[in-house]
Amino acid sequence: MVLLLVALVSFIIFRYVGNPVDNILGQEATMAQRAALEDALGLNQPIYLQYFDFLVSAVQFDFGNSYRGALPVAELILSRLPATLELAITSAVLGVFFGITLGIYTAINRGSFISNFILSSSLIGVSLPTFLIGVLLIWIFSVELNWLPSFGRGEVIDLGWWTTGFLTMSGLKSLILPSITLGLYQMTLVMRLTRAEMLEVLKQDYIRLAYSLGLTNKQIYFFHALPNILIPVITIAGLQLGSVIAFAIITETVFQWPGVGLLFINAVYYVDIPVMSAYLLLVGFAFVIINLIVDLTYLLIDPRLRDNQLKSER
Repeated sequence: MVLLLVALVSFIIFRYVGNPVDNILGQEATMAQRAALEDALGLNQPIYLQYFDFLVSAVQFDFGNSYRGALPVAELILSRLPATLELAITSAVLGVFFGITLGIYTAINRGSFISNFILSSSLIGVSLPTFLIGVLLIWIFSVELNWLPSFGRGEVIDLGWWTTGFLTMSGLKSLILPSITLGLYQMTLVMRLTRAEMLEVLKQDYIRLAYSLGLTNKQIYFFHALPNILIPVITIAGLQLGSVIAFAIITETVFQWPGVGLLFINAVYYVDIPVMSAYLLLVGFAFVIINLIVDLTYLLIDPRLRDNQLKSER
């Protein structure tokens, strides 16, 4: 249902934002040329047939040709997708790892100077806009210190169906600044949620019982408290991963990262409707898949959910 609604929005954009005939042929085309192109694109069919054809083509990953370069949209997206996925996954891993680690630390050592400093510094990730964080990082590490590149993806290796910068030093260096920029906001949310959940769990009776039984702090924190805070943390992390993929546009623009987000920005600038529609469908599909993975992860983390599912099946 979600994908059908997203497909409907994409179709409306495809059909009613701009005129495909004008974008392809220009204003000086003759009436015969315009009629021939409308017939080729199916624009003279009823709207419901156009929408059905749009859905059938989308299922086959066929979004037509780009108005700008006359290349298949699917080919353009697939060529840019590795860059976006590598950036999104790297920033999500950094955000979740440091978010959970710092959240646990600030909960266990609440009131200490280091915890207060971390909490105060984390406000930067929430308060400052993403593009400003990116510009500041470029100014410090690229302009002043000259440690890291300020734009581009660096050298990549072509694996046939995938291009990766993980296997080259310049690719790894180019990934550092955009991944920090994109992951800082996610890290702040995960850290504060982890801290709040950890403080709440540490007040529970079974934690007091664990202390009375003589268990070590490490056993209590990581084997009793941590598993009970993972479900809300994973929920937020999963939703944020979808947001990272969807809203990597700003980061990719600041760092000129050759991903799908930058492709979408250029499509908006040139009113390339097929690329815009395909991007919306791609983001909607990513959210649905990520939510499905998050729901399946619940069953792995919480055995109570597995038991309830088994009882319902019986």
